[in-house]
Amino acid sequence: MQLFFQDLVNGILAGGILAVVALGFSLVWGIMNIINLAHGAFIMLGAYIAWQLFTSLHVDPFLSVPVAFVIMFGFGYLLQRGLINRVVRAPVLATFLLTFGLSLLIQNLALMVWTSDTRAVTPVYSGANFDIHGVTIPWAKVATLAAALLITLVMYLWLQRSKMGRAIRATAMDVGAAQMVGVRVAHIYGVTFGIGAALAGAAGALLSLSYSLNPSMGEPFLIRGFVVCVLGGLGSVEGALIGGLAYGIVASFASNIDFTLYGQHVSGTGLQDVVALLVLLAVLIVRPTGLAGRATA
Repeated sequence: MQLFFQDLVNGILAGGILAVVALGFSLVWGIMNIINLAHGAFIMLGAYIAWQLFTSLHVDPFLSVPVAFVIMFGFGYLLQRGLINRVVRAPVLATFLLTFGLSLLIQNLALMVWTSDTRAVTPVYSGANFDIHGVTIPWAKVATLAAALLITLVMYLWLQRSKMGRAIRATAMDVGAAQMVGVRVAHIYGVTFGIGAALAGAAGALLSLSYSLNPSMGEPFLIRGFVVCVLGGLGSVEGALIGGLAYGIVASFASNIDFTLYGQHVSGTGLQDVVALLVLLAVLIVRPTGLAGRATA
């Protein structure tokens, strides 16, 4: 029973940050119909921003989150208006190739700037934890979960109640109707892509507390973000949160799988993503719109 609760806690702690990873990806995909393959590179940049501030100015990683958010928003907005906006109406393959090329470019530039050496952000509290009835809980991951939930809540309220948020939702529903009532769609697309990049940067800054840094660190999170988006429901804040928590919990329990297949020992640690993908397939068979998605007429 203790192992059960330990896995549950680990899954919830991991799932919260995955929600932020997936939220920006989900917004860009759901609103602009662009599957942004550079999202993992944006996460990596956010992590390196936190690392650079920590090593150069001794800034706490949690204080780096808003800095990474602002920097990556500006970068994402300019990137969309200057480059991606040119192919926003093009076939999906064109946006695939463009964002994939951007990902490779950003990774190689990061390799030139920071080299391939593995880096880490290690504040004094990074190894601190506490126990509840034998369940070990790291303080850093609890704070990371709290920050992730706060970011998700703020984004939900902003999309629901702000003028810009309503314009973004209107554009997602019907571009033509949004244009007819005066919404500047090109600007909305730029803001949406900027928010997606900003959320990726914030997620990267939070991930820097728990993962080592290298220029290719964002790729696994790109795949997980894709799965969480589909699992929770496309373009939905609550869907990203539900999908992230579901993925984190399933992957955590899958880590305990241990068996022998054709004489080869198979460890659950390497099967986490496989098991999560199988759960995704099962959910999509029963509910194609995802756990929190809504069917469209």
